[in-house]
Amino acid sequence: MSTAAVNTPVPEPAYSHLVKRTIEACAVAKDAAAAAAEGIATGSSPLLNTIREREKQLDLLDREIDDGVTLAITQVSGTEARELLACMKFMISLERIGDLLLSFASSAQSAGPRIDPQDTHDLTHMATVLEKMLSDVGAAFATRDVKKAIDVLRADAEMDRLRNLIFLRHIENPEGSQRQASLQVIFMTQSLERAGDHAKNLAEEVCHFVSGHTIRHVMMTYDKPIEQMFLDWLRHREEMQ
Repeated sequence: MSTAAVNTPVPEPAYSHLVKRTIEACAVAKDAAAAAAEGIATGSSPLLNTIREREKQLDLLDREIDDGVTLAITQVSGTEARELLACMKFMISLERIGDLLLSFASSAQSAGPRIDPQDTHDLTHMATVLEKMLSDVGAAFATRDVKKAIDVLRADAEMDRLRNLIFLRHIENPEGSQRQASLQVIFMTQSLERAGDHAKNLAEEVCHFVSGHTIRHVMMTYDKPIEQMFLDWLRHREEMQ
């Protein structure tokens, strides 16, 4: 009988697995937003139907991570515990984003071809911006990239701008134009705008988790001119000497 040692794979630490699954959940939410953008742009009901499967995936991931964090959080270091709590916060928002995109898909299928071309254009743009926000926030969490998280926060302004344009057309309607499927369009707009708010919350969580500072402090730093940041760096270096 051979006495050669058997190479047994070393189990992945629970917290590393949960972080990896959280990043995967960001990708699932991003794919759902991409399906929403292409589905509304092309009027493809089968494509919009795929959002339901991704919403179910996010539900399963939410339960997995919630259970996993509960078991693992007392067995890790303080830094790892903070990371696990961030995973739980991420999943709460990602699961909600999945629900909102499913609501968007249902309204889109209900309205069908009655959606005006301008509304189709703006809703597609909103869903595309959301897709990019979710892609960036997943990358920001995976790589601890505060700058990418700041990009997500700034992108939320575009979501608000598009929401205002659509609401202006359908609620205020200053031109008195005949509008179709206004109720569904408003619901779809609200779903995307609220999903964007959740993505913004995730970006704020990344900023706080990585920097240890509130989002206001982080934004003040990134909004400074290069010259001011250099002077602050010189002042900090002098204080350390």
